[in-house]
Order: sequence, then structure tokens, then C-alpha cells
Amino acid sequence: MALKLIITEKNTTARRISSILSDGKARALDRSRNPVYAFKMNGDEVHCMGLKGHILKVDFPERYQQWQVVEPRELIHADIVKVPTNKALIKAMQSEARKADEVIIATDFDREGELIGVDAINKIREVRPDIPVKRARFSALTPQEIKRVFARLEDPYYDLASAGEARQDIDLIWGASLTRFISLASTRLGKHFLSVGRVQSPTLALIVDRERERKEFVPTPFWTLRIECVKDGESFQAAHAAERFLEQREAEEALSRLEGTARVVEIKASERQVKRPIPFNTTGLLTAAASLGFSAAKAMSVAENLYMNGYISYPRVDNTVYPPSLDFKGILSELSRSPEFRELAGSLLEKKEFNPMRGRKQTTDHPPIHPTAAAGKGDLSPQEWKIYELVARRFMATLADEAVVSSVRADLSCGPEPFVARGSRTVEEGWYRYYPYGRKKEAMLPHLEEGEVLRLAGPPELKQGETQPPPRYSQGKLIEKMEELGLGTKSTRHSIIESLYQRGYIYGDPIIPTETGMAVTEALRKFAGVISSPEMTAALERDMDAIAEGVETQEEVVNKSRDILAGVMHLLENSRDEVASEIRNGIKEDRVLGTCPSCGSNLRIVKAKKSKKRFVGCSAYPECTTTYPLPQTGTIMPTGETCPDCGSPKVRAVNKGRRPWIFCLDPSCPTKKEAKAENKDAE
Repeated sequence: MALKLIITEKNTTARRISSILSDGKARALDRSRNPVYAFKMNGDEVHCMGLKGHILKVDFPERYQQWQVVEPRELIHADIVKVPTNKALIKAMQSEARKADEVIIATDFDREGELIGVDAINKIREVRPDIPVKRARFSALTPQEIKRVFARLEDPYYDLASAGEARQDIDLIWGASLTRFISLASTRLGKHFLSVGRVQSPTLALIVDRERERKEFVPTPFWTLRIECVKDGESFQAAHAAERFLEQREAEEALSRLEGTARVVEIKASERQVKRPIPFNTTGLLTAAASLGFSAAKAMSVAENLYMNGYISYPRVDNTVYPPSLDFKGILSELSRSPEFRELAGSLLEKKEFNPMRGRKQTTDHPPIHPTAAAGKGDLSPQEWKIYELVARRFMATLADEAVVSSVRADLSCGPEPFVARGSRTVEEGWYRYYPYGRKKEAMLPHLEEGEVLRLAGPPELKQGETQPPPRYSQGKLIEKMEELGLGTKSTRHSIIESLYQRGYIYGDPIIPTETGMAVTEALRKFAGVISSPEMTAALERDMDAIAEGVETQEEVVNKSRDILAGVMHLLENSRDEVASEIRNGIKEDRVLGTCPSCGSNLRIVKAKKSKKRFVGCSAYPECTTTYPLPQTGTIMPTGETCPDCGSPKVRAVNKGRRPWIFCLDPSCPTKKEAKAENKDAE
């Protein structure tokens, strides 16, 4: 009887795969902190164990670890070593492999998952050089999928793993050398170092550029003119056909020509189909989840939990086209077991055939994200249910009929001035019934006939407005932009954004860059613009895809990246003092929280020499001794606002894992109690 060893990415996955393949009969062996699940399959003994993500990480040899001894340039062409992340786990895996006759890799099928699997193979072959290795490639942790793939094992995808390793190497080389250069130049060492990254920096540049656009935006005034008409007791609004007047005089002249009634000149009615949404890929899911209040990192974390527990398919995908093999009827039948979706799924099951909506991106690694098992609201946590419901409803919407909307345009005249009223209503709900998210509110018009005269409900309304700057990026919109520009991958974009928050480069959602974030970006752009360029990063991503396809080698792509970086470092070294000055100025600005209410000087974040605790002090010290206490954790940001009760500046506190809150600096201010309550709620 042969012994087969299955290696998965996480213990949760190992437990689920073991349960599926053993029909619930797997038993946990006593293996201390590294669980192993044992069962019989097709007459063979099977042991299944989960890793904890990457078992090896890339680093530089020990001699390169001292920042102030080794020049950042030396890291560009330094050797790279692979270091164990968990020696005990690797030892336990090797111990299991010594007894096995075959190894089956069952990690996630993407760059990172394949690299984890190949790293495991390499460590196993240190103790069993000739052991046979196979690959189980799956897209969902469902009984049907797992049993199918374990009956059709494949070979490992070594080129895909090489692409993942190239990404690790390049990110280490770029991140370490540039981070050290910027941190040393600006004397920001220890836990306050300044991070620079191949994907992180151009992503931050997008946010900074948008903020610059907003600051440089010059609003243009305009005027709008509206009337409210009444028909059979029902009122509706009509806007002047000019939409906006750019001159106040013209708007006022039009207003002066209006009369107390409006005549219906023409009615135009039309119907149009509203296309169904495309299937979810990772970007689509994270963008939709953002509209429900999820950060990108939180949405991905919840989606991964749902995947590992068998409720949805693999959530790290680019694909937006369902493969022909996907069993739509089977998935709908499963959804119909959920009380919340029984009626909706049942109505789709009545269709004779399915013609699902297709997106533009088609890949063969995984299908778009879809539900794989029924769940009720009571089966999941509130956050899990929100994401699961989003995925389930999106899947059903892609299989439903198009919605049909009837639109009416009424052209009116009030005196000599033309006005337009618009109305719409849904004629056929189609996919709206399944996916109500973001649905626009309908504006109905009463039945109108050409030539009839309507009275006005009140005096016409002349309003002044002004054009608005482009909006700041939400996390969802930023992920969309990153995908559009080829920044990062489906698996890394959410973590890049999270890293920018943690580094203190950005805050809030919509996202605002800190002065430090702006200074680092401007310094890089001014003296080595390629670092902040999305084109360079996107080109390297394409090179890594070429490795996965066997077109280029890992060595070729990594060396190309080293050559680019060497040129960048030359530019930075020639401008070291200017880079340092630019960044230090930005850091100083971030420490200014507002104006001192006592003397009018700047209030700054100060660190006490003895206790090392931070507080707010006046820059006019010792002439002015105004101080305020601060929380000792998290990032403190200026808001530019003052407290209406006491006149002290209001600041924003940002802590990882908690929503940001705004409070007044004065501890004796009445609003302090409210801030404490908000802080408590955020925990």
C-alpha cells in the first residue's frame, strides 16, 4: 500500500481537502503544532498537511544587512538567498516526505501558489531526491471539483513558479536598495524608515497626482435655471435647455423672460436595454465591495475565507468569461437551497438555455468568481454574508435577461425660454431583480400631451454653482486604475494599497496623500522619474508573464531589472542632497498640525527626550508653552479644521485595524468625550 503526501497552502485547505477526499472520515494525527490529516483513498494511505503560505523568503546574505555600512548601490547586483520562514514546519514536511511514495502539490494555482509548491518540492527533494511529484489544479474547494482534479493529476508548472520567484527577486532588489537610499539620505532610520517599491511608488504617484490636480484646479462659476411644473396635482422639475449659463447676466436675463406657465412643445419616448454586469474578477469584486464599505484588504480577506470554506470559487482571478464547462444549472440548483435565493435561483432554472454575459478579459487558469455552495444569512458572519451575497447576486445577474428602461423627454417652453424634463421607468426588471446594487432612482413624469399648458408650482429657481475638481480615488477606483495601467497583479493590488496606509503615505477613503507621501513622490519624480512611472512597472509585469509562458527566463528578466535600477540609482546618487532636502521638508509639514490658539505659531508633533513619548508643542517654545497630549500609537494627520467650541486644531488619528477618527487636541474640550466614544466604537 503506497503512502501519498498532499501539500496545501494552509491548514484550513488541508482539512477541507482531506474531508472531501475521505468523505468526512479523515483523522488528525498528533503532529504537535503542524496538523496532518490521514485517510485512505483508492486503496492508498494519504497524509495531507498545510503550510502557512511561503516557507521560504528571499533576502540578501548577512554581510549586506547593515544599512549604514553597505552602500545601497551594492544591493543591485548582490546575490540573493532563500531563507526559511518556518524551520519547524519545513522539518515536519520533510519528515512526512521521508515516509511517502508520492507527493501531490495542492496549493493555489497562480504565481505565488505555484512558487510555494515548487519551494516545497525543492525542500522535500533535499531528503527524497527522486520522489515522484504531481500537481492538483483546482478553482474551488467543492467536493465535485476536488474529486475531479485528484482523479486527473498534472505536472507542476515550473515556469509559473519562476515568474513568482522573479517577482520576489525584483521586488527585493528595488525595494531594499531604494528604501535604503531614501531613508539614509533623509536620515529616517529604524522603525521610521521611508519605503520605496517597484509597484508601491507609481501607485502612490497616482494618488499624489490626483491631489495636485485638485489643489491646482480653478473652479469656474456657472448658473442653472429650473422650473417646477404641476400636472393633475403631480409636480416635476424641468431644467433650462442650456443646462449651464457661464455668465450671470445671461442667466438673469433668461429668468426675467419667464412666465407663470409652461407649454409642452414635444414629447419623445424611447426604450433601451441595460446590459447585464460582467462576471466578477478580483478587481470587479473589490470595486463592488468598496461601495459596501469594505477596504480592499478586508474584502480580499473575507473572500479568501469564503473560498477556503467552499462557498465561492478562487477569488484571485483576471478572467471575466465563464468557461463552457461551468455547470450553471448545478450552481443555481445549489443556490436554490439557500432560503434567501430560493425564488431568484428557481426563476433562472426555468430558462431553457443560458447565455451568460462576457467580459473582455479571458484566461484559462480560473473561472470568474462565482458561488460554489449554498449559504444562508445565519451560516456566515455579517461581513462574510455581504461578500457572499454580492458574489451570488452578481452570478445570477450575469445569467439573467437584460433590463429594459423606458425614457421620456419632454421639451417645454416657459415664455421664450426652452426647458427639458426627463423621466424614466423600468419596463422589464431583468437582471435588476437579482443585482440591486448601485441602481439609479427612477424619476417618473406624469402623462403629458403636446400643446398642453402647465402651471408652475412656484417661482423659478436660479442657482449658482461652480465646477468641481476631479474626485479623490476610493480604494475601489484606485484598484481599477492600477489594473488599467498594469500596476501589480490581481493578487497584490489590495496589499500594495494597505502598505501605503501602514507607511503613513496616505490616509482616509477617499484617499488623501500625506505631506511625506507627496514629498517622497515629488523627489523621486524630479530626480529619477522612472521609479514613479507606471510604464516601467507594467513592462516588468509583462516580462514576468513571459516567464510563465516560457518565452523569457527568470535570469533574463531579473538582470534586465537590475540594469534599469542601476541607471536609476546613478541619477539619485547625483542628487542626494536635493532628494534629502525635499523629503525632509515634507516630513516637517506632516508634523505641523495647525495654528497655536495662544500665539499663532505652528503646532508640531514633538517627541520627549526622556520618555520618548510624542505630544503636540508650539514651535515658538520657550516663549509659548502650549502643549497637548497625543495617542502614542497610529498616525496623526492635520485636518485643516479648528474646533468650533475651543478654537484648537482638529486632527485625524489613523490606526491599523480601526476606522480613522477626528478629535480636538484640547483634552478639556467638551468634544473630547465624543471623540473618545468614537474611538471606542472603532476598536
